[in-house]
Amino acid sequence: QVQLVESGGGLVQAGGSLRLSCAASGRTFSRYAMGWFRQAPGKEREFVVAISGGSTYYTGSVKGRFTISRDNAKNTVFLQMNSLKPEDTAVYYCAASSRAVVLTQLREVDYWGQGTQVTVSS
Repeated sequence: QVQLVESGGGLVQAGGSLRLSCAASGRTFSRYAMGWFRQAPGKEREFVVAISGGSTYYTGSVKGRFTISRDNAKNTVFLQMNSLKPEDTAVYYCAASSRAVVLTQLREVDYWGQGTQVTVSS
């Protein structure tokens, strides 16, 4: 069992930055594929970024602006978001999977965090 707790969301102006953190419980954190998904009002939840081993994966709209990283010693995943745009406004969810090699699909998520709101004003 893994529990995920996100933090770091908030309100920021367009062009600004936020750093999200996802703290995970459990001693086998390093074995899980980790990712971030987001859900905007009236839209489906979608993949944003993932990290697997030393590799990272990004959806096209955030490439060059978002960076995912993890610290296995601290059981934490980070999402650095720069050059934020109003269309990045959403609830951001941390996710973990024991089945996926690279966590980009909703159906492969085993554990979800509670979500953290990110609002970007224009």
